[in-house]
Amino acid sequence: MSNKTFVLDTNVLLHDHTCIESFADNTVVLPMPVIEELDKFKKETNELGRNARGVIRRLDHLRERGRLGDGVKMDNGGILKIIVGPRPVSDSGLEEEIPDNKIIRVAYWLHKQGERVYFVSKDINARIKADALGIEVMDFEKQKINFEELFSGYREVSVKPEVIDDFYANRSVEIPGLDLLPNEFVNLISEGAEHLTALGRAGGNGTIVPMNPKIESVFHIKPRSREQRMALELLMDDSVQLVTLVGQAGTGKTLLALAAGLEKTLVQKRYDRILVTRPIMPFGKDIGYLPGHKEEKLANWMMPIFDNLTYLMLKTSTSEHKNTVRDKIEKLQRDEIIELEALTYIRGRSIPRQFVIVDEAQNLTPHEIKTIVSRAGEGTKMILTGDPYQIDNPYLDASSNGLAYAVERMKTQSLHGHVTLTKSERSTLAALAANLL
Repeated sequence: MSNKTFVLDTNVLLHDHTCIESFADNTVVLPMPVIEELDKFKKETNELGRNARGVIRRLDHLRERGRLGDGVKMDNGGILKIIVGPRPVSDSGLEEEIPDNKIIRVAYWLHKQGERVYFVSKDINARIKADALGIEVMDFEKQKINFEELFSGYREVSVKPEVIDDFYANRSVEIPGLDLLPNEFVNLISEGAEHLTALGRAGGNGTIVPMNPKIESVFHIKPRSREQRMALELLMDDSVQLVTLVGQAGTGKTLLALAAGLEKTLVQKRYDRILVTRPIMPFGKDIGYLPGHKEEKLANWMMPIFDNLTYLMLKTSTSEHKNTVRDKIEKLQRDEIIELEALTYIRGRSIPRQFVIVDEAQNLTPHEIKTIVSRAGEGTKMILTGDPYQIDNPYLDASSNGLAYAVERMKTQSLHGHVTLTKSERSTLAALAANLL
């Protein structure tokens, strides 16, 4: 079988700077417009800029092996080639000056030469154009998981009534053949009497143990569902250093994380501070494009965090005035008990003894998630929250975002725990909106 030729779109390189060596011993083609677009991104200080610079450095290293225009051999046995590009192919029907079209025209020209061409792009519209020209198309699926089969963090098991009796009597039960993942939850349901249930957690050696009875409420917040109760179990367990919470709007992900953080930091003194961060995605701009100093810029992006903090502080305040509550929040910030930070400034830091909440983590790539979690210092707990159905990053989807990737990659580790929350608890209207709109 002849080798395949993979023509890469710029967005694939910006997504993963190591992608050129992800196609085995086949030929990887970078059209010249891709190199020109990388040049535009290389000076940016965000992840796109870092990936652009990473690709450029790799190409410069490969250049030492020969002329890139003729093709050079990579470490995996494949060939990397940069093609300046053919003159406009008259029967392609693509407008000449659009950058995406210039890239697709190279794939089309190679296709017309009889090569087995695959156009690789994370841009759906670009894939549609290439497919219309008869070119095989594909998304870049390295670090992609099957979201429909995403680990939920819990399961329901039907058992005989005496198993539940043993569970309550002995504070532990073992069910043969039940292969549980670390920190996975189990809802035991009695056969023939579904109202008789018991909620437990994987305890090691195949056993199921009860939940911590002391966690009835956290910072005056009581769980409203079984899923929220499981989430609090993980959030309050210091041995679980990475918690991932997935759920639609209104399921309580951020509120529960903040409540646990306040309890652990202000009451139990387990952590020195709470660090809250979230990607700045709505306009694709860095916070430098907003007026004011850093705190003023962040206030616009962190408003959902302030809303949740205000709700939590009202629960503990003897005054009903929001101004008083806001003063308390600002004092916590001045005392560096709560720190709100943009993800832009997380890279390169070492973060010890902190309760770190990364909100809206579905807008991060797998590499960005790795960069953030690897910042954790001694005694730090990381919480990743998000809704994979609400992604603002144009090149990510429910299966390729960093949050979902982290859930699947970390699920076998004892330091990690996960819960997928499905029921909206914000309000009846919020629940209807999440399900129907």
